[in-house]
Amino acid sequence: MRLRTLPLSLAGVVCGGVMGYAAPACRPWTHLFLVLTTVSLQVLTNLSNELGDHLSGVDGEGREGPNYSMTDGGLTVRQMWGAINGMVVACCVFGLLMVLLSGCPWWVLLLGAAAIWAATHYTLGKKPYGYIGLGDLFVFIFFGLVSVLGSYFVIAHTLPFKIWLWAPAVGVGLLSVAVLNVNNIRDMQSDEGIRKTIPLRIGAIPAKIYQTLLVVFGVACFMWNEEHLAFCAITIPFFVWHIIGVWRRNGKRLDPMLPLLVISTFVLALIYGEVYQIEATCPYPIW
Repeated sequence: MRLRTLPLSLAGVVCGGVMGYAAPACRPWTHLFLVLTTVSLQVLTNLSNELGDHLSGVDGEGREGPNYSMTDGGLTVRQMWGAINGMVVACCVFGLLMVLLSGCPWWVLLLGAAAIWAATHYTLGKKPYGYIGLGDLFVFIFFGLVSVLGSYFVIAHTLPFKIWLWAPAVGVGLLSVAVLNVNNIRDMQSDEGIRKTIPLRIGAIPAKIYQTLLVVFGVACFMWNEEHLAFCAITIPFFVWHIIGVWRRNGKRLDPMLPLLVISTFVLALIYGEVYQIEATCPYPIW
């Protein structure tokens, strides 16, 4: 299930959900099923990714990342399909309960269906989009825009076109793409000849420049005013540490940079959501 990456899926829904608490139509209990749906989708993505990489031969002997159950022989293909189908059911159940309890319009279920499709077709299916370099786009959309904006809409029942809402959505999206990109930089050698990721298309050095830009602009999206800058800036040293590590390391040595970026992104998103909620509900300046 790759537990160390689960906080990344929660970053967007925590940020958008906490901001939604300040809305008059807020139904906080909805957030529980929103979180359960999101975690289920992330686990579904990870299981499908492992099966797809196993069937395609990406997770072979030369793989730089940590070993997984199928690679070690702990799970068979049939067992993994069973786990994937079980997670699809969990996504549907939690998602339906989320919509029913929140009172959201029925079309939100269509968005959930699209998320399930995206989760299972990253490396599975006849033409997995993760093998042709489209993973970055889908991650930006679903981990960033859909995650933050969707969670806010589910809880607040409105979707204002305001910088305080769209800026963190873009920020979470960019930082989520950065997590995928550093993973792809690490796996360049094992991915060669099997799939075309962005690092394989542009090369290692340009990919690290791309990584730096993703992190810098992603973090900047959370610091568009003085209040958010003052609180969110405490996470900057961790992002700087990540960027330095990416430039100094290659291959398997890049692996620790993944959880560092994931946790930093989650903390930054949580701080932003809390600061906004305080500003929106407190009649006095937070200072």
